[in-house]
Amino acid sequence: MDRLFPAACLFAALLTGCAQHTPKQAAPPLRVGVAEAAVDSVPNRMSFIGYLASNFDAVIQPRVNGYLSSKQYGNGMPVRRGQLLFTIDPDQLSTSMLAAEAELESARAEARNNYDRAVPLARIDAISQSQLDQYTAQWKAAEASVRSAEQSLRNARMNVGYTELRSPIDGIIEHTAAHVGDYVGPGTQFSVLTSISNIDTLTVDVAIPMAEYLRAAGGRSSIYDNEGLLSDIRLTLADGTRYPYGGLYDYTRKDVSSSTGTLVLVVMFPNPDRSLKPGQFARVSANVGPVQPRVIVPQQSVSQAQGVNSVWVVRPDSTAAYR
Repeated sequence: MDRLFPAACLFAALLTGCAQHTPKQAAPPLRVGVAEAAVDSVPNRMSFIGYLASNFDAVIQPRVNGYLSSKQYGNGMPVRRGQLLFTIDPDQLSTSMLAAEAELESARAEARNNYDRAVPLARIDAISQSQLDQYTAQWKAAEASVRSAEQSLRNARMNVGYTELRSPIDGIIEHTAAHVGDYVGPGTQFSVLTSISNIDTLTVDVAIPMAEYLRAAGGRSSIYDNEGLLSDIRLTLADGTRYPYGGLYDYTRKDVSSSTGTLVLVVMFPNPDRSLKPGQFARVSANVGPVQPRVIVPQQSVSQAQGVNSVWVVRPDSTAAYR
């Protein structure tokens, strides 16, 4: 079989053959190679542009008011769960804790002493039963005061513990606008000190036009659950490097974009060696929808002009048709 001719070459060859035809000399027959179209399963692969984002951020907020006495980390550096980040001067809160301890001891002593003195006196009839009942009632009331004092002491101890702010997660920590000596805590201008971004897993928003989504989704029962819609999710970095770990579908955002008419799916990529950073440019490619059977033709037989792909098809009667 002769080699395949692109459609443009075939058309030019036909014109040349007609122009050179003369009544005196017949043109030699033109031999054109042909290829059979085949049906194969080809995935609907799409590319998307986006930016990497952290899986979630933990906000560091002081629970107590006080003067910031130390900062224990470097801005923009990795931190570990449980690592000490800030300390607030505990002196004022420690004083409150000591006062609560003294109040508790006083309540315990007063409640028990009066009752203990009254019981022997009642046994020898030195005091009346009504007086004993009065002391007993006072003891019960004092016991309630003891429980209240115990709760106050627990709160005071917790507040002293809150003067040390530790990281709740592993991640990258943001800078803080507060400096040592600033008054921080609820109701102050430093009610939030910083935030920590988790980078164990990073996410990318994948925006699919609604028309394309409806074609690819097929008979899905829910537009909110798109598990399995994307497959073979791959990430390419800004320098063209292909990220070695594949992505997974996470969830679908609740709204369709009114400005672009797209449905946004969130995909996530593991980041075990911390080579990815939030805000980094990313190109994501994925198979969208189920793999469908498609007609396959050799690329060299396809002609492209003004964004239109076309081929010449040989009919059973050996004539060519443009499609």
